[in-house]
Order: sequence, then C-alpha cells, then structure tokens
Amino acid sequence: MTGPLPARRRARLASPVPSARRLVGGLAAVGLAAGTLVAGATLASAAPAAPTPATRAGLDPATVAGRGADLGFTELEAENATTTGTVLAPSRDAYTLASEASGRSAVTLAPGQYVELRLPAAANAITVRYSIPDAPAGGGITSPLVVKAPGGPDRTVTLTSQYSWLYNAYPFSNDPRLTTSIQPDWWTTECGCVPGTTTTFAAPFRPFHFYDEQRVLLGRTVKAGQTIRLTAPQGAAPTTIDVVDTQVVGAPKVDLVASNVLLFGADPTGRRDSAGAFDKAIAFAQKHHLKVYVPPGTYQVNRHVVVDHVTIEGAGSWWTVIKGREVALATPAADGSVHTGVGFYGKDASVGGSHDVHLSGFAIEGDVRERVDTDQVNGIGGALSDSTVDGLYVHHTKVGVWIDGPATNLQIRNTQIADQIADGVNFHTGVTSSSVRNTFVRNTGDDALAMWSDKVEDVGNSFDHVTVQTPTLANAVAFYGGTDNTLSNSLLADTQREGSTIHAGSRFGAEAFTGHLWITDNTTVRGGNLDLNWNIGLGALWIYALERTIDADIQVTGDHFLDSTYNALMLVSDYGVKDLYTISDVHFAHDRVDGTGTSVLSARVAGSATFEDVDARNVGAVGINSCGSFHFTPAGSEFSVVDLGGNDSSGTNTTGPWLAPWELPNTITCDDRPARVAPPSPTPWIG
Repeated sequence: MTGPLPARRRARLASPVPSARRLVGGLAAVGLAAGTLVAGATLASAAPAAPTPATRAGLDPATVAGRGADLGFTELEAENATTTGTVLAPSRDAYTLASEASGRSAVTLAPGQYVELRLPAAANAITVRYSIPDAPAGGGITSPLVVKAPGGPDRTVTLTSQYSWLYNAYPFSNDPRLTTSIQPDWWTTECGCVPGTTTTFAAPFRPFHFYDEQRVLLGRTVKAGQTIRLTAPQGAAPTTIDVVDTQVVGAPKVDLVASNVLLFGADPTGRRDSAGAFDKAIAFAQKHHLKVYVPPGTYQVNRHVVVDHVTIEGAGSWWTVIKGREVALATPAADGSVHTGVGFYGKDASVGGSHDVHLSGFAIEGDVRERVDTDQVNGIGGALSDSTVDGLYVHHTKVGVWIDGPATNLQIRNTQIADQIADGVNFHTGVTSSSVRNTFVRNTGDDALAMWSDKVEDVGNSFDHVTVQTPTLANAVAFYGGTDNTLSNSLLADTQREGSTIHAGSRFGAEAFTGHLWITDNTTVRGGNLDLNWNIGLGALWIYALERTIDADIQVTGDHFLDSTYNALMLVSDYGVKDLYTISDVHFAHDRVDGTGTSVLSARVAGSATFEDVDARNVGAVGINSCGSFHFTPAGSEFSVVDLGGNDSSGTNTTGPWLAPWELPNTITCDDRPARVAPPSPTPWIG
C-alpha cells in the first residue's frame, strides 16, 4: 500500500496559463473573512403552516429528478426555515462560510437564537451540517446545540470544530497564526507575487473546510407537519447551520447465525480496544464459512482490520459504529505512513490483494485532523476485488475509500461519505470493472470521486447515481486518464476552489485516455469556480491536456449545467505545452446550459469539438470564448467548433443561436477574464 498523493497535489498548483503571468491582488479583500457574518435577513415570525421546503443540492427536487443518490433522507436548508438567526447572503467568494454552504447560504445563530424546521415528512433521526469557530491557536473547540422535538425532553448535543478549519497552501496547516505561505515557490494570487518571493499575509491565510456534520437519533418519531428546533444556548459559540437531513431510521438488524464479535471480547461501549476481537471473529468466520456480525454499539478500533474472504455486517450504520483514534507510529511504516487509525483494508496488490470481501451496515468514525498524504488512514483501503461496500457511513478519515490496484469488480453502493481530509473515493492504479452507485459524498478536502490511472490504466468503471456536495478543494468527479469509463445520472453541486465539477485531466502522471469516456445525464449545480492560481474561472466541465494529448472518444450527452459560476464548458491546455498537446474527438449532444457567469464554452487549446442540440439560456458573456492555443492566426482560432445543428439560445445575453457567430471559420474571441454576471436561479426547462 502506498500513499502517492504529494506529487499529484503539487502538480495541481503548477504551471499556470499565461493569464497567471499578470497576477492581480483582487482576492485580498475576498475573505480571510470566513468567521465574519454577511448581513442578511433575520426572521422572527411564528412557524408557518407550510412545511420547510425539501430541496436537493439547494434546488427544487423536480429540477434534478432522477439524478443523484436516493438514500431515504430529506434535505432541509436552514435558510429556508424559520429562524431568529442571521441568514448569510449568498456568496461564491473563497474563504467564506456562505461559499462552503450547500446552496451557498446558511444561518448563523448567536446564543439564544434558533432555526426551526417544520417537517415535510416523518423523521426519527437528523444529520446537522454546521460550522463553529476554530480555537485561536487552531485545534478546534466544542460547543453545545439544543435539539427540541415534540414528545420528549430537549437534547443537548456537543458540536466540534476539531475536524474542521484548514489554512494556507497545500498540504495545509491546522495553525491559523501562520502569516507566510507553506509553499513560497508557488503562485499566490492574493498578492500577485512571483514564485520564490517571501511575502507576509494577514492571518488567517486562506482558511477553508469550515463545516462538519453530526448525526442525532431523536428517540421518537416526529410526524410530518411537526417542528424540530435547533437552538444555540447561552454560552454557545456562534453556530452556523447549513442543512439538516431528516429521515426514518429502521430497527437494528439482527443476525443470529454469525460470528458475533461480542463472543470474542469486543466491547460495545467503546471503552476497550476491540481490534483483536474483530481479528478473532474474522478468523472464526473464515474457518466455519460464517458472516461476522457486529451488534449495535460503538467499538474502539485504532488500527487497520485486514479483511479477505469475509463478510462483515453491522446492525445498520446508525446503530453499529466502529470508531478509532489516530495513532502515531513509533517509526514510519514501509509505505511512508507516520500514523495509523481505524480502517478496513484489503491486502496489498503486490501480494495478490483481497477477494470476496463484503462490508455492510456500519459506520466508520475516524480521527484524522491534518493532511499527511503518506498516511494510510482511510476508511477502506488496500486492494479489494470481487467485493462490495454497501450501506456504510464513513466519517472523519483521510479518504473514505482509496483502492490501490490492480483490483477488479469492487461495487460501492448505498453509502455516505462525509467530512474527509482528502478524497471521498479514489480508484487508483489499475482498478477495473468497478463502480460507485447510489452514494452520497459531502465535504471532502479533495476530489469527491476520482479514477486515477497512475502507471496502470483504470478500465471499464462507472460512477452512477451519485450525489456530491461541497467539495472544498479540487473536483466533484475527476478522471485522470483511463479507458471506457463512465459517469451517469449524477448530481454534483457547489465546488469550491482549485478544481471543477466534472474534470477529465491528462495530469498527475496518468496513463492516456483511450477508448471512450462517457459523461451522460448528469446535472451540475453552481459548478466551477475561480482558480486561485490561474486567476481565471473554470468550467463546470473542465477538460485539461497538461501532460498528453487528449483524443479519446469523449461523449457529453444529456447533461444539465445549471447556474455555472463561470463557464459551463472549458477545454484547456497549459501555456507551456500549448504547441505539444491538443484536445479533439469531444462531442456534446442534447445538453442544457441554464445560467453561466461567463461563457457557454471557453476553448483555450488547439483541437475540436462537435455540438448538436445543445441549448443555452441566461449566458453571462459571449457564447464562446475562443483563444485556441494563443497563436491567433489569420485563419482563425486553432480550436474548431463544429455545429451539427439544433444549438439554440434564449434568455439573458443570448439572442439567436449561441454558437452561430463562431461557425467555421472559427472567430477568435479571446477575452482573458470576462466580467462575471450572476445568472437567475435555474427553473424548469420548457421545450
């Protein structure tokens, strides 16, 4: 097992396009204001008769019907509820609480203030996504929150910021007091400084990763139409409530014919370490061809549990919790790890990996508070083939599921992954015929879902019916090389910085894209962002030829790009390789673009793409920003836009077909940084 992230992350921030040569200091006033409330509406009226509206990624569910995961919970945005707190004005500026919130708004409560939700459906459990301040020297604080539901006493739960608040440049710091960049040789947009310049910044420098979430069993069923109130009591820290997920949790699952971990000494109170008991239960199950059953309880496990040819079932992820501390190793491990922690790991691929492993019905609660890329402190790791991950909740680990292949036929489904320091799921190095389906990923510190063909290509994998919300860094979904992979029927929202929503990149040493990459019937919401290193806006879909030409068959079909922060679509190479690498054989068909801050398409590379029945409305700038490879030849742009018909337009700044002025010969319309125009909110598409 290896942890090869550092080179990948360093590469993410390298080699800006030419606009970065003329950096400006315009972001200095953006934020460093994450703990500052933006004035907004304050509501103190009595609870309305109508329920708090259910949303998905901050939108009317009808707008995104059939896309994303369905795990049986209802999302209720705090800004849509009754509150005596302060509603944060919507924002997409980096380093702000509003920007990292679902739907780009939330509610901040001072002591004594509340958010009250009238339920649209019955619930006996809630998940509260929140933010509270960091400690002055970092490391987090705790603060109470009172949960009031009908039919029982108030409950006080303890919120924490011990797993939130990162600062500075990659690989980030937990210390808000640092006033110089961890990476002085990197471009720093805030000051417009050149690499190698020693510059002092106001502290905290680049704060982010503000939110966490906590699950709360209510102990009773609250009926539809009744209310749940969340109050910051006297003495509480300022508490920002973003979204509350409500659901009905079923009774715990019982399995009487199994290798029960309690029989081998596991402690369901969490006071004693149960790792050895899990090992014994697994060995007994393997010998007698039984499942391993983990009854309700919280089990302390502070290291990897190695799994092979075994099924481990909990009573349900709300009932069975496997929780561990991060433990410093006396000496670094062979793979470079300096810590260990709770996780279920297959054997290393170099010894054949693990097979026939089936994990279901429990939560993994880690203790990862800092980013150490060499550490193997993932919820699930190693090489797993012919295996399933079903119905897990993975929280506070480095990466939810990181598979170091070669490995094949791993199916991840019906799972939630939240509050990771790095990725949600990464298929790394030769993962084949594997999938992630009906899975919900929120608040990752790097790519939420990725396929990384590092040295060995990933082949024939799929991400389907996944929901990704608020990744604080990098992309919602990323493909780094690979063959015959797909993304379909997914809902991807609110990307934050240095990445996009759907990304295909020839970078990080990845093998080439070959065969096809199909991106079909997905919806991006408030996608793309301002890249802080290039100082340009990225597309909600971003194809990037940095290390190789991209000429595989890329089909983008039936996708909806809603309220894109900058461009809906962006195809780009790096300025240093503009004469080496191109992008071609990209095909857009039957797509809808509803709202862009700038253009429908930004083409900053040589190559070509076809467009058929791509409809756009409410475009903030021009239809196409066509820079090509920056040679600006008399013949026109080096990027060919092929109009196959049916590419219509309507709404703001779009009169006539959005693509028409750029038909062959392709007109050069290179606006380096067009002004961003906030589009109207997405609405149902008619016609």
